[in-house]
Amino acid sequence: MAGRFGDCRGCSPEQFGKTGLGMTEDDWGQIRETLRDMVGNNNYVTWIEKLKFVSCHNGVLEFAVKTTFMGDWVSRNFGEKIQAQSIKHGCQVDRLTFTVETDARATPRHAALSANPDAQAKSLAKPAARTTKANGDLLGAPLDRRFTFDSFVVGKPNELAHAASRRVAEGGPVTFNPLFLYGGVGLGKTHLMHAIAWELQERSPELRVVYLSAEQFMYRFIQALRDKQMMDFKELFRSVDVLMVDDVQFIAGKDSTQDEFFHTFNALVDQGKQVIISADRSPGEIDGLEDRIKSRLQWGLVVDLHPTDYELRLGILQQKVEVYRSQFQELHIADGVLEFLAHRISNNVRVLEGALTRLFAFASLVGREITLDLATESLSDILRQSDRKVTMDEIMRKTCDFYNVRMSDLLSPKRSRNIARPRQVAMYLAKQLTQRSYPEIGKRIGGRDHTTVIHAVRKIEELKAKDSQIAEDIELLRRMLEA
Repeated sequence: MAGRFGDCRGCSPEQFGKTGLGMTEDDWGQIRETLRDMVGNNNYVTWIEKLKFVSCHNGVLEFAVKTTFMGDWVSRNFGEKIQAQSIKHGCQVDRLTFTVETDARATPRHAALSANPDAQAKSLAKPAARTTKANGDLLGAPLDRRFTFDSFVVGKPNELAHAASRRVAEGGPVTFNPLFLYGGVGLGKTHLMHAIAWELQERSPELRVVYLSAEQFMYRFIQALRDKQMMDFKELFRSVDVLMVDDVQFIAGKDSTQDEFFHTFNALVDQGKQVIISADRSPGEIDGLEDRIKSRLQWGLVVDLHPTDYELRLGILQQKVEVYRSQFQELHIADGVLEFLAHRISNNVRVLEGALTRLFAFASLVGREITLDLATESLSDILRQSDRKVTMDEIMRKTCDFYNVRMSDLLSPKRSRNIARPRQVAMYLAKQLTQRSYPEIGKRIGGRDHTTVIHAVRKIEELKAKDSQIAEDIELLRRMLEA
């Protein structure tokens, strides 16, 4: 790659040395020592000392570097100092150039990070063909073979996230950067992240894809600081083609890690490299995350994975049953069992899938048909945990907080829109999340008639279908109440 700066026009014959170049390696050694005092020992050891002098000819001072990133960094941060000191030593340097060394041991283009840095170091020393094809994984990446697009069940709550992930996985020009996926536990964020990585591996094996959790990013950052290998850390993360960071909320409140993440993010986006992030909340809702990072994360497409609805949960269970049939061919499932589970276990897909796995295992061990009675018996603890009751008081309080209205106004006869709409939302949620009847809900919310509650529920259902903001408000409130 070429830098912005190096000519040795005007150099005396003696300065060309034995090789006929405008600067000898000994000359560079003297300049380098001068630079040590100017940039400090840490910067000298990290950047200047590792430059390999190649030539100085026709105004161009050329160095060999290990990575493009290193050349860019030196050019931006120390180029003018190198140019000035070269001129002082008798060479009129107009620009610097940096050539990336060819090294058979260099990191292959297609690689991913392991949570274990030692294992990663060993794997990176192996040829790409051996490490990639031997185990079918991205190098060292903790990717789950089950998490592909084929195994992802698409429904209304996750269709946008799925479509956006598919688009990114197709590769090619970056459409939106970053892609930010967020949602509660067990809604499919990690599944989609892994699916993107698998698809990229299949479509473009030459790409260097890095997938890791925010916790692993922090761990590697701390280790690089401790071992004084920050240049290697920066080179590794800023030379990738696709960076995928899971659970980014983990770095909230960790200032040094956030700072490095911020600069890494900017460097990749500036190069047109794809960044994919996931979290349990939207960027603006992550407490302890710096405002500049929140702003950057909202540059691209922010997609919410909504809580699963009944139809999606049932679809997930039906797909899992098809997978299990190959292992438990002799087992039969009575009518209504899957519907029962989809209805009762509503807040976490992982718990839902785990319940089905336990049910199949239990039925296999005791040699019984999978019935509603068996499900109730073998899953009693899971069903109890899923039976958390949402109260009317919680619904009214959360709704008031969400819309910034007073409880007294919600219960009052006031009909202004800023009061009436939250009141209707509270009635709708009460009908959806509790076993209360229409008259009971009306009585609790200001002593209203049951017909008022029926009208409110129908009104909110109509608005949800045509007003995306109302739909998002309802889903967010539901998630807050069911958490």
